[in-house]
Amino acid sequence: MEAQDPAALAEFWASVTGAFPSPGGDSVYLPPAGPGGFAMFFQPRTGPRPEHQPFHLDLTVPWGSRPTEVDRLLSLGATYRWDVLDEFPHVQWTTLADLEGNLFCVAEHPPTDQQGT
Repeated sequence: MEAQDPAALAEFWASVTGAFPSPGGDSVYLPPAGPGGFAMFFQPRTGPRPEHQPFHLDLTVPWGSRPTEVDRLLSLGATYRWDVLDEFPHVQWTTLADLEGNLFCVAEHPPTDQQGT
């Protein structure tokens, strides 16, 4: 991910995921926090920020824990953008932005017997 401040953005995402950043020069590698986790790589932005974000992360949390996780992420510096709570029977999510405005979602799926299918 290109960032205006790769070290600061990596520290934010380290707090989100529980991983430990590994800086190297102007870039920072964030390894997976555990089995099944994902790695991230932060490097200096080489041009203007794109107008449209081509992708974003969806972080899935256990059913019923989304509000608590959103509060935790807001306390780390994330910015609240919007909720989608009743549009789909199989998922609810809150969209947030990281320190540099990159969107990501915190999603929860109800147990199979509560999905209304």
